[in-house]
Amino acid sequence: MVSEIFKITVLGQQIVFVGNVALCEELCDEKRFRKFVGGPIVEIRYAVHASLFTAFDNEASWGVHHRILAPLLTPAAVAESFIEVRDCGSELIAKWRGLSSDSPVSAIGELNRLDLETTTLCFYGKKLNGLTGPESPMIKAMDEATSEAIKRPTRPRFVNWLFYQSKFEKYSKAMRQYAAECLEYRKANPTDRKDMLYAMMNAKDPETGKSLDEQQIIDEIVTMPIGSSTAPCVISSAIYYLLKNPESVTKAREEIDSVIGDGEFTHDHLEKLSYCAGIVRESLRLSAAAPGFNIEPLPDTQGPVLLGGGKYQVPAKQTMIVVLHGVNRDPAVFEEPETFKPERMVGEAFEKLPEGAKKWFGNGKRVCVGRHYAWMWNMTTIVTLLKEVDIEMADPSYQLKQDGWFNLRPVDFYIKVKPRAK
Repeated sequence: MVSEIFKITVLGQQIVFVGNVALCEELCDEKRFRKFVGGPIVEIRYAVHASLFTAFDNEASWGVHHRILAPLLTPAAVAESFIEVRDCGSELIAKWRGLSSDSPVSAIGELNRLDLETTTLCFYGKKLNGLTGPESPMIKAMDEATSEAIKRPTRPRFVNWLFYQSKFEKYSKAMRQYAAECLEYRKANPTDRKDMLYAMMNAKDPETGKSLDEQQIIDEIVTMPIGSSTAPCVISSAIYYLLKNPESVTKAREEIDSVIGDGEFTHDHLEKLSYCAGIVRESLRLSAAAPGFNIEPLPDTQGPVLLGGGKYQVPAKQTMIVVLHGVNRDPAVFEEPETFKPERMVGEAFEKLPEGAKKWFGNGKRVCVGRHYAWMWNMTTIVTLLKEVDIEMADPSYQLKQDGWFNLRPVDFYIKVKPRAK
C-alpha cells in the first residue's frame, strides 16, 4: 500500500509521490496544476520529439497535432474501427485453436502482438501479420527504448552516454523504422481510408493552417503504439483476476450469452455489456497498467503549494507523481481494496465514485488522447475471449508479479487455451 504522500531524492532532485484519491483529485485541478514533462518523458523525446505524449506545455506543436488527430479518436470515430478490432481478436482465437490445449502461451506476449497488429491496421491501414508470423521488431524496440528512458534519469549523464547511448539509439531507430515502413506502405498503396495516417498526411490544423511534415508523422506513428501498449497489460491482468475469481467469469458469460447469443458480435453490443465493463474498470484499477502521471504547479504559482487543506506544503516548482497503485487502492474509497469486485464498477456504484478514483487514463488537457480507442479495444478483446475460449493457468500456483516501464504488466504469466465448452 502506498502512503498518501512521500518524498524521495534522485540525483539531487526531490520528487513527491501522491497515493490517495483525495490528493489525486486535488492535483487534477487544472486551475492550479498541469502535466509535468520531465524525467523519462523527456528522454523518450529522443525517439518521438514533440509528439502528443511528450510535448512541453509551451510547445505550439502539441495544439497543432492534437487538433489534427483528436477528431480521429472520438467515440464515434473509433467505432468505425470496431470490425477490424473484433476481427483481429478472432484471428488470435483462430491461432489459439490450432495449438495443443497443453501448449502454454504468454498472456502478455500474445496480447502485445494483438495490440500492435490492431493498432497498425486501424490507425495506419497496414496488416503486419504479426499474430501468426514472427513477432514484429517494434515490440522489442518499444520495450527496450522505454525501459532505457525510465532508467536514464537515475544515472549521471556521462554514464548514459558512455555505456547506454548506443542501445538507446538502436531501439529508437527501430521504432522509427516501423513508422517509416507504415508511411511508405501507404504511399505505395493509395487508399480511400480516412484513418489516422490519412489525417496525418493530408489534414491541416484548423487554427493555424499547418500540416505535419514527414518527421512529425513518424513521431506520432511511433507514439500511438507506445501509448496503446498499456491495453494488453490491462487485459492480461484481467485474465489473471478472472481465473482467480471464476464466479466473475460465470456472470460475464451469462451477460454475453444473453446480449450477443450465437449472433454476430457488433459495436452496439458494447454498451449493453455492463458487467464486462465492470471487469475492465476493475482490472484498470487493480493493475494500474499505466502506473501514474506527473504533475507540477502552474508556472506563475507563488510560494508553497498547500495540499490536503494545508496538511502538506510543497515548493512552487515541485514535481509530483500520482501513483495509481496507491490511489486505486485507497481504503477511504474502496472497501477491501485488494479484492477483485467488478460489481463496484457497474452502474450507480461506479457513478458514485469520486473523480479522483477514475484517473486511469490521466487527466484534463493532457488526458490520453486514445482513451476511447483503448476502451473499445479492452472491451472487445475481453468479450471475445470470454465468449470464445476457456483459459486456465499453466501454473495453478502462479501469483501475480508485475514489472514494466511506461506500463505495468504480468511477469511469467502463462496460460493454456482451448475452445469454450458450452
